[in-house]
Amino acid sequence: MVSDVHGTSDALARSGGADMLICLGDMLLFLDYEDPSKGIYAELYGADYTREYIALRTAKRFDEARQLTMRLMAQTAAAASEANGAEVGSLRTLTDGIIRRQYKELFEALPEPAYLTYGNVDVPELWAQYRKPGHEIIDGGRVEVGGFAFGFAGAGLHSPYRTPNEISEAAFASKLAAVAAGGPVDVLCTHIPPAVPELLFDTVARRLETGSTALLEFIKQTQPRYALFGHVHQPLARRVRIGRTECVNVGHFRATRAPFAVDL
Repeated sequence: MVSDVHGTSDALARSGGADMLICLGDMLLFLDYEDPSKGIYAELYGADYTREYIALRTAKRFDEARQLTMRLMAQTAAAASEANGAEVGSLRTLTDGIIRRQYKELFEALPEPAYLTYGNVDVPELWAQYRKPGHEIIDGGRVEVGGFAFGFAGAGLHSPYRTPNEISEAAFASKLAAVAAGGPVDVLCTHIPPAVPELLFDTVARRLETGSTALLEFIKQTQPRYALFGHVHQPLARRVRIGRTECVNVGHFRATRAPFAVDL
């Protein structure tokens, strides 16, 4: 089980060996707070501007961070247009080639069989282009493996960070309802945690990340054996029990470089 891969394709290639691998999303590396020279932002604008951008986001000066990006994007787009005569009109246009290169490397490294769902720093419409035959992408659905039922609901919730794959709480609740429609699950797999403060507080970033109240209610009502998730890189608590359900943050794979093992 892995989550928050964030570009770590070399370690991902060594994560096979179990009956199956589950990936809970955030495949792309947009920003590396520990190393500002890495990631999509740094590749576009350089390490110095990336440090400035990280500092603004860390200080919760989100409007200033977006203004910096818009200014840099305009400069980069103008330079690209002058160089090749083509108009570059959006950050997605500028980043598309880097995103595709990262996904190509990541999916080539991802072992088979694997079951995947999306994180908030993902571009879902591109996944089908790079998946292998043994990769099954599930979002608002379920699969039975070895006599156990696994439910999957991907994406993140709307936040001040405006990452690429954020949805409303109502939309996320609809995915959970689709999982429930097939009956109880033994293991519930999501990218984001339930709305439990100790699961949401990042002890290094010193902030509460966004968790789902709909997910918390789903766990209380259906009581799966496990609720597994990622998203919060350094949580105050990695495990919390809700009734009979063991809620577990499977870890920040880019930092640990090792999958989390679940023995059913």
